[in-house]
Amino acid sequence: MGPARRWIAVTGSLASALALLSVPAQAAGRCGDPARRPWCDTGLTPDRRAALLLAKLTGDEKIGLLASDDPLGGPLGGVSENAHADTAHGVPRLGVPPLLMADGPAGVRQGRATALPAPIAMAAAFDEDAAARYGATVGWEARHRGNDVLFGPTVDVLRAPLNGRAFEGLGEDPHLSSRTAAAWVRGLQGQGVMASVKHLAVYTQETDRLELRMRVDPRTLREIYLPPFEAAVRQGGAATVMCGFGRLNGRWACEDGGVLTGILRGEWGFGGFVVSDHTALRDAARGINGGLDMELPVGLRYNAWTLQQAVRQRKVSWTAIDGRVRAILRTMFAFGVFDRAAHPNDLTRIDRSASEETARRVAENGMTLLKNAGGILPLKAPGSIALIGRGAVENPTGSGSAKVEPFTQVTPRDGIARRAGNGTAVTHHDGHHRAAAVEAARRADVAIVFVSDTQGEFFDRSCLTLTCARDPLKGDQDGLVAEVAAANPDTIVVLETGGPVLTPWAGRVRGIVQAWYPGQRGGEALARVLYGDVDPGGRLPVTFPAAGRDAPLAGNPAQFPGVDRTVTFSEGVMVGYRHYDARRLTPRFPFGHGLSYTTFRYGGLSVRPDRVRVTVTNTGKRPGYAVPQLYLGLPSPRAGIPQPPRQLKGYGKVLLAPGASARVTFPITSRSLAYWDEAARGWRVARGCYTVGVGSSSRDLPLTGRFGQGGAAC
Repeated sequence: MGPARRWIAVTGSLASALALLSVPAQAAGRCGDPARRPWCDTGLTPDRRAALLLAKLTGDEKIGLLASDDPLGGPLGGVSENAHADTAHGVPRLGVPPLLMADGPAGVRQGRATALPAPIAMAAAFDEDAAARYGATVGWEARHRGNDVLFGPTVDVLRAPLNGRAFEGLGEDPHLSSRTAAAWVRGLQGQGVMASVKHLAVYTQETDRLELRMRVDPRTLREIYLPPFEAAVRQGGAATVMCGFGRLNGRWACEDGGVLTGILRGEWGFGGFVVSDHTALRDAARGINGGLDMELPVGLRYNAWTLQQAVRQRKVSWTAIDGRVRAILRTMFAFGVFDRAAHPNDLTRIDRSASEETARRVAENGMTLLKNAGGILPLKAPGSIALIGRGAVENPTGSGSAKVEPFTQVTPRDGIARRAGNGTAVTHHDGHHRAAAVEAARRADVAIVFVSDTQGEFFDRSCLTLTCARDPLKGDQDGLVAEVAAANPDTIVVLETGGPVLTPWAGRVRGIVQAWYPGQRGGEALARVLYGDVDPGGRLPVTFPAAGRDAPLAGNPAQFPGVDRTVTFSEGVMVGYRHYDARRLTPRFPFGHGLSYTTFRYGGLSVRPDRVRVTVTNTGKRPGYAVPQLYLGLPSPRAGIPQPPRQLKGYGKVLLAPGASARVTFPITSRSLAYWDEAARGWRVARGCYTVGVGSSSRDLPLTGRFGQGGAAC
């Protein structure tokens, strides 16, 4: 399979999604007549076509291709459907078409679009098919907004629970993030739009993000932060990668040749092009020599005056500039940009029902039932329901480049009232007048309290409680929950947050549903989950601590948010649940946790060095989702190289009818067993015994086993 087909291939698991979101036949290309422009010959390879075209470009035309040129696109993209986040205008003289780009990790940010659930909700689905459908939906809408490139997915592993962009990422585990990201990219690029995976290589906080100095050891970099990018490139076939802000071990992210050239291109075989986050490039010469191909949003450094001066001063060679231009052209040829008509901007005028269906289904698949005492859920036709909190009449979302302005919305009040029908009285109080809200809860059969955090680009959260939200109108939400629960023993809490929060009232309520930022169909999805029309499909991609002091990085400003704009990643590989396990801390809700409306039994464990198998049986009376998870404990190869007690290395998702069973196989590869050996500068498998745990979360592993490597007897 050639590079172009490999990059945009659609897996069989996407067939049903893409049947709904099919790519129409394209009109004739914009390149021109091959007789006059030989690079327009589609029978040639992308490399050959790029070489022929490169030879015809002037120096100024080459430099012009190295930067986009629309400074207002980003700010206007959230308002105007005609404002692309970035535009590179091409070279009309030689048939080089423009590249139009949009923000889009949670949907297309260009005027109005379908607001999908936050990416963290997609990760909570533990479902590659759902991720692929999500990506395909974003790609379909990006294409129908006239875009060639979509900035997403965001695959930065969540290090700091207070990270303001937690909602935009895929959680705290590199294995889950990797599989989710690769499927997302395949889905999007199957729609004829190029993904731009962001933000390489380490981007873990908003505080001081433009100037932050990050000290990360090679093992942590390789085992925690790079795997999702590697998977997006090698398994997903990502066309472009976006470098981020800050300095990693002394090098600015968009000038780091060790990452952009050595790892990304040299080790992973990346054949696409690298773009900068907006204004992230600091020095033109270091950018060219380091491997940055295109500066966004304008050529502040990549411009004719700066680069030609750098050539005269012998800081940059024309050969290096040609290499950057060649990467852009080759990728455009490989993805057919030259050989098709421009994508039309017609999203407002076409049927978006498939996109809206995806928004609902992804929300249902990611909603996570954290507590269900006494089987309060699913609801059993209560006569009255009191909805408490502002979240009942809105679908919260994060702000910044991942915020989408929806065409329409179904709020929880709308969805629940419609599902409840005329036989149930549904009331709402926003909680601002506490006494009235508590009294309404006392009079109702069931009280449902909606609480949310505030997340977004440019800021980190100040704490994990629901009393320090940046939005002062939300007030003391923890106090509101406690008072409602005291007034009505049948209280359910719906968390609409972008990441982990503290739940000091968890022991006083009967039900807790983590709905994340649920997207524009969130109200309908929530109603279907609450009433049991669908089984809650989500599992936690992040750990919820029992106390703020237990959370990773808590109380250590050198780790977060930094001292003198310097952050030291001294926790190493103990990120997320690894932190809790290594310190023997009991979380409120562990990574991987999520309840079903039925029960499951795990049995029939079979362990070999190349695979683990388990049988999952639905032992309840309802159909439901089981999400079996495989965790491995790797032996320490030598003193000074600690290993986490367990690491997620496999998972599956099966929908089982009552009494039905499924045999689930978790493949184990050498990479599954490997650690990064800093001395050898490579992946190594240590001799010793490897522990196996299989179950429903990182803290619920009823099946255990062992196997040896390197001749170890276990």
